[in-house]
Amino acid sequence: MRIAVDAMGGDYAPQEIIKGCIHGVKEYGYEVILVGDESIIKTHLMEYSPKVRKNISVYHAEQVIGMGETPLKACKEKKNSSIMVACKLVADGLADGVVSAGNSGAMLIASVIHFGLVRGVTRPAIAALFPTLSGFSMILDVGANVDCRSTHLLQFAVMGHTYAKYILNKPVPRVGLLSIGEEETKGNEVTRQAYELLKRSKLNFIGNVEGYDIFEGKADVIVCDGFIGNVILKLSEGVIDVVFKLLNNKLREKPIRTKLATLVVKSMFKDVKKLIDYSEYGGAPLLGVNGVCIISHGKSKANAIKNAIRTAVEVVEQRIGQLICLELEKIKELIKEREENLTSWEVTTK
Repeated sequence: MRIAVDAMGGDYAPQEIIKGCIHGVKEYGYEVILVGDESIIKTHLMEYSPKVRKNISVYHAEQVIGMGETPLKACKEKKNSSIMVACKLVADGLADGVVSAGNSGAMLIASVIHFGLVRGVTRPAIAALFPTLSGFSMILDVGANVDCRSTHLLQFAVMGHTYAKYILNKPVPRVGLLSIGEEETKGNEVTRQAYELLKRSKLNFIGNVEGYDIFEGKADVIVCDGFIGNVILKLSEGVIDVVFKLLNNKLREKPIRTKLATLVVKSMFKDVKKLIDYSEYGGAPLLGVNGVCIISHGKSKANAIKNAIRTAVEVVEQRIGQLICLELEKIKELIKEREENLTSWEVTTK
């Protein structure tokens, strides 16, 4: 099992990326190909013993796509960038999956260019895990598609269902559609049409879910367009960060109480923090492309990269792309019927 890792992508590249790879090969025994500036990578690798770095190889890529660059333009102009080269290694069969904490839009474009789409998929989707009171839920899309048709949302539901079933070990995943009310008449035109499609599918569709249902764990898979999904993702990260900062500030105000409280709840705080720490999930799989791609947070450090490599291996082993293709066959006629009756608004989102 060989995973190509973009060594130059992310706020803490390449040091933390390399460190995460070292931890990954040490803990799991996988092979890792670090892609990026060879001289820089090898300099950092020399900090580790030969025994530790024996399962790590380096593949040179002279260019880097910055976080602020326009994805499509950057992928066209920087074909020798670490992101493009890492994806090409997978396409050429030299690696089984790719991980990057770099420009997520560029990862999306590079994956589509080099892997293509799974048969039956119109739009790929980024799927992210959210902690809940009963475990975690998967939301997709969280950034790949700003505008969606109802058929896209149905495909996202099928992809999420497949991932939850085979990777998250949920035999019959509960699928919900994010909306502004539980009633099927709530939401915009696309949401209402998606509701009808999901109701007619053979998925375990539980109906509409609202924002507060996400963290209650009402659904295992929650479907929405990438604009809304990305807002939810960033909002959740911000709220969690602020809550912990507020707690720390309050504890500092009363040091005596703080010492007593620390003795009582220290272990519980650690457990909660671990549960909501994005680094424990590693990264978000890009579903719908004909290859394994894990998109990590731009602020990923070693622990996140290590877990992203683990996630990539799990997706490779389960052959999720092939399973998604089989599941999409079941809704082929439903998609075709809906496509033949597109509204004027939906035609513009094609």
